[in-house]
Amino acid sequence: MASSGLQICGFLLSLVGVSATIAATFMVEWGKDSQAKHSVYEGLWMSCSGTSERSTCENYKYLLKLPIEVQATRAVMLVSLFFSAMALIVSTVGMKCTRFMEAMPQSKGNATAVGGMLFIISGVLTLIITSWYVSRIVEIHNTAHRLQSREFGHAVFISWAGGFFTALGGVILSLRRCWGSKGSAQSISTNQLLSTTNLKSNYV
Repeated sequence: MASSGLQICGFLLSLVGVSATIAATFMVEWGKDSQAKHSVYEGLWMSCSGTSERSTCENYKYLLKLPIEVQATRAVMLVSLFFSAMALIVSTVGMKCTRFMEAMPQSKGNATAVGGMLFIISGVLTLIITSWYVSRIVEIHNTAHRLQSREFGHAVFISWAGGFFTALGGVILSLRRCWGSKGSAQSISTNQLLSTTNLKSNYV
């Protein structure tokens, strides 16, 4: 039961992280330029401009004309979500609380470990690309010397949180497989020891 509970805990943590990553990917508040009362919000898919009372949004029409940091971040975030989708499927099959592959406990445990590794890859990709995006924006802002006030939007922090929780849940799922293997090995060794002791006692 403890092992199953930790599996569920790790899966739910990753699920929260994936949900946050999805939200961050499609949010428009990755960056914010402010000048007086006018603000411009920049996302990975669109930009919005206006005041606190009224704003207009426009989708990006030409992918190749976008800044390299937007192109790269958008691509890696989509790859991260792909790994997360695969991890959700594989982990669901391998978890003890599901009825999939009940006749093959060894394969079921391996599926959980693979799902955990996929979650870790997804979370690390999200953390790396978000940090790289932030460093690029800081570098561009420092060299541009613009009058606008440059800020990071909520999407950056949500993306960081999403990557962290996704990877953390994956670590828990993967470690449970290692702990489970150690427990099985110890149980087998104990059984073998008891069998040997019984044989010796019968012989005497």
